[in-house]
Amino acid sequence: MFSFMRKKTEMPSPDAAPAGRDTPLPTAERHFVNDQPLKGPYPEGHETVIFGMGCFWGAERRFWEQPGVHVTAVGYAAGYTANATYREVCTGLTGHNEVVLVVYDPAVVSFDALLKVFWESHDPTQGMQQGNDVGTQYRSGIYVTSSEQRAAAETSKIAFQEALDLRGFGTITTEILAAPEFYYAEDAHQQYLAKNPGGYCGLGGTGVSCPTGLTVAAE
Repeated sequence: MFSFMRKKTEMPSPDAAPAGRDTPLPTAERHFVNDQPLKGPYPEGHETVIFGMGCFWGAERRFWEQPGVHVTAVGYAAGYTANATYREVCTGLTGHNEVVLVVYDPAVVSFDALLKVFWESHDPTQGMQQGNDVGTQYRSGIYVTSSEQRAAAETSKIAFQEALDLRGFGTITTEILAAPEFYYAEDAHQQYLAKNPGGYCGLGGTGVSCPTGLTVAAE
């Protein structure tokens, strides 16, 4: 049992990863909630970011509910296997994280506001798990698409760590990386909790408020 859990919570080597496939997995064409096309085209001036914060079913709902978010999609990223299936990701061998692609209008919702949702909606100190969901696919991650996003993410991480320290929490384990290739998950996983209102959501925050206006305060 211990050996199994250790494998689930340690990043695999690329050599151990399934080969994957050249063809993307079939998935939904449009968002189940707002009917926007999942794969675009997206409106001019909109920006994208990818978040990992535990099971992607609950994480996606957190973001599609935010004003200014144009569309969301769940998928797999930051691993090794091209076009991996959910079953393959669950083995822990692909190295992928369960993630949410967020397309948003920065004129309506700031990146700082999205970061606040991110930090407050899960416990970023748990390493390779989130609550009862254990494995590398449940790690905390921010995958940025610009230098401005990276700076804001790093600033928010420092500020939230200070807030967590005051409440006795441990060290944030969130990885902040340039956005890797995003592989869309299968149709059944897209907007899962809208299709299945009573479905499982293991997401839970720390109860600690993330400071706002982080980028401005850092300048």
